[in-house]
Amino acid sequence: MKITLNGEITQLAEPITIAELILHLGFDPNRVAVERNLEVAKRGRFAEISLADGDQVEIVHFIGGGHEGMQDPLVVAGRSFGSRLLVGTGKYKDFAETQKAVAASGAEIVTVAVRRVNVSDPKAPMLTDYLDPKKYTYLPNTAGCFTAEDAVRTLRLAREAGGWDLVKLEVLSDPKYLWPNNPETLKAAELLIRDGFKVMVYTTDDPYLCRIFEEMGCVAVMPLAAPIGSGLGVCNPFTIRIIIEQAKVPVLVDAGVGTASDAAIAMELGCDGVLMNTAIAGAKDPIRMARAMKMAVQAGRDAFLSGRIPKKLYATASSPLEGTFFGPS
Repeated sequence: MKITLNGEITQLAEPITIAELILHLGFDPNRVAVERNLEVAKRGRFAEISLADGDQVEIVHFIGGGHEGMQDPLVVAGRSFGSRLLVGTGKYKDFAETQKAVAASGAEIVTVAVRRVNVSDPKAPMLTDYLDPKKYTYLPNTAGCFTAEDAVRTLRLAREAGGWDLVKLEVLSDPKYLWPNNPETLKAAELLIRDGFKVMVYTTDDPYLCRIFEEMGCVAVMPLAAPIGSGLGVCNPFTIRIIIEQAKVPVLVDAGVGTASDAAIAMELGCDGVLMNTAIAGAKDPIRMARAMKMAVQAGRDAFLSGRIPKKLYATASSPLEGTFFGPS
């Protein structure tokens, strides 16, 4: 019997169930999700589902794609988080560095990508070995998806793998610019919301589109600051402010942050949070940059809540001139 396993033709000696296949490959069934012929297989039925000749099977897991008190929590889909910094888990040199950077960032929500398991090495380390899902909230995302269909498939598998229904949806267009494909994103969001997912949506900094996503039921809107991985910072603060002013759900800047001042600017505008990956993972010292981003997000939030002084054309003396011996007579 032949099946296609994670894109490769695989010869099996005899009919086999999904549970037997996972055991044969050496994986823990509680740490993977399985799709058979484009349908997610329920973990509780692995032992009942027999594979047939010609089946297409995907086995996936999560890869790398703190608590500071709750006086000013970030509330998303009814859940409260002490940190307003969300971080990605990809692009680090290894899982150990990922673990240290996430700890230094103080983040409580980490984005994770869903990828095929390495069937040739079931003992290969997994992200869950380094970032405990009981300590961190995993936010499965659809990084690398260019169609609504692929995004929905990915998140259905993610929910089966870990039970998470809070997800980050991103559907991309041109591979060179990684700009959001908004028509496909709208289509995917509608399907996912209908399927019971709580969708945090990556989109362009378009106030009208962000309002549409909110009205259809997305639990957070995540306009880009600049193209993914560009490090250009907040390129259009004016539209970000409009999005914040009209939104009744959290607004988080996602993509384009390059350094700590970029994160502070986003928070000073009134964003509820910032999500980043490359800015930390791509730094020469990721651990130190993670720490800097933590402080920048906190400082930006405090500055926003404090209420900055208005900008003026002319100077205003910090100390009164009345009563000085050199002041005006």
